[in-house]
Amino acid sequence: MFTIDGIVAGYGDVEVLRHVSLRVPPGAVVALLGPNGAGKTTLLRVASGLLAPTEGDITLDGRSLRGCSPDEFARAGICHIPEGRGIFRSMSVKENLLLQALPGDKDALAKAVEAFPRLGERLDQRAGTMSGGEQQMLAVARAYLANPSFIFLDEVSLGLAPRIVDEIFAFLRRLADGGASLLVVEQYVTRALNIADFVFILNQGEVVFAGEPGELDEAEVFRTYVGADLA
Repeated sequence: MFTIDGIVAGYGDVEVLRHVSLRVPPGAVVALLGPNGAGKTTLLRVASGLLAPTEGDITLDGRSLRGCSPDEFARAGICHIPEGRGIFRSMSVKENLLLQALPGDKDALAKAVEAFPRLGERLDQRAGTMSGGEQQMLAVARAYLANPSFIFLDEVSLGLAPRIVDEIFAFLRRLADGGASLLVVEQYVTRALNIADFVFILNQGEVVFAGEPGELDEAEVFRTYVGADLA
């Protein structure tokens, strides 16, 4: 179980998160939704050790991670895929994949190509010269190759063509079916709800809803908190 309890965090004198609590159970998909500026990205940064909270605690299977470095979070089994395609643009696709893989994993390239066949056609290409969708496939592949227990994904479909979005979400479903726990920040709300077991909605740095997707049947409530329709 990954747990965030009473987190207060921000940047300088600006407080973004106000006593936020959230749970990601083992093997579950949790959708983290909310309007722009609600604090979703900040919460993922705290959850992966990139931003230290001023109050509250972060625990993994009962062990506190507060004060740990991002490397220690990663070694504990946490993988953060940030918004903006976190890849090494000047390196080849093959070099990126080998860096993402676990030490000694001789099948890393084969696994990545199986998940995203298009990457197999680009192994010798410099990553930064690929299309946006191909770069995102490369970024998301890290969630597969590193074999983490908890994967935090920040707007991985942002700016992508619908066909690529379909591939990305099929991959997320595959990760979940394989037993990984996902915390997903996503602009395609309906798609996120379709794969989610639990939903948390942030608004102005506070959790305003926590429950199961079926409890969000009231479209008016959804619009109030997220600023979008379910359809």
